[in-house]
Amino acid sequence: MPPTDASAGTGPVSARTDGAGHRADTAGPRNSRFGRLTVQDDDPDSEDTLELSLPAQFFALYAGAPGALLSRLATWGPVTTRAGSFRLAPVRLDQDLPIVHRWMNDPAVARFWELAGPRNRTEEHLRAQLHDDGRSVPCLGVLDGTPMSYWEVYRADLDPLAHHYPARPYDIGIHLLIGDAADRSRGLGSALLRAVADLILDRCPTCARVVSEPDLRNTPSVAAFLSAGFRYAAEVDLPGKRAALMIRDRILRDAL
Repeated sequence: MPPTDASAGTGPVSARTDGAGHRADTAGPRNSRFGRLTVQDDDPDSEDTLELSLPAQFFALYAGAPGALLSRLATWGPVTTRAGSFRLAPVRLDQDLPIVHRWMNDPAVARFWELAGPRNRTEEHLRAQLHDDGRSVPCLGVLDGTPMSYWEVYRADLDPLAHHYPARPYDIGIHLLIGDAADRSRGLGSALLRAVADLILDRCPTCARVVSEPDLRNTPSVAAFLSAGFRYAAEVDLPGKRAALMIRDRILRDAL
């Protein structure tokens, strides 16, 4: 079973106290790349354990190659939804750039994605992911053979997002836009979000949670996540937006 929170799997931490009644972990800065952990202890003689909040860099040490978890996304295959047969197809820059560029220049999309403009702006956004280490995979969402949405499936635990919430190892994040206006505001987004989140949980056994951070101003998007079985976990301040942290938990997937 994967760890269930940032401190899972660490076990009790042996601790000692200094003269001021503070406790420090026994791994000092010389033999721990994360340095010394010190906490205030009102009762130096008490027996308890320390609860650690570990940085994303720590996760990376034990998570294998960053892109390994998503390396077989192209083989995940289709899933059946109430709207039809749906699959994620990793972006092929030479073939898919025109349609993604068109979607990014839709005013309703551009308001939140902020990628409107010349084609090279969209190209740079896609190329940065395609030429990276595989921790983020841009995809087209294909419904009954027709590309109709754009997705980014990424390692949330290794993303800058991990600095803004209590990330857990192997958290996977998703971004979504529905391409054509005719496909919006009819419940399609929530159906696809549920399908993709469950697909991730099925194909990635070490992933316990699927997360996303839609802009709080994008109330239709937040509502779609709630309808798709995600829970509203918190509000987080991210660069350029205040977001709703939405989480779909493996252990709650049959209840929500």
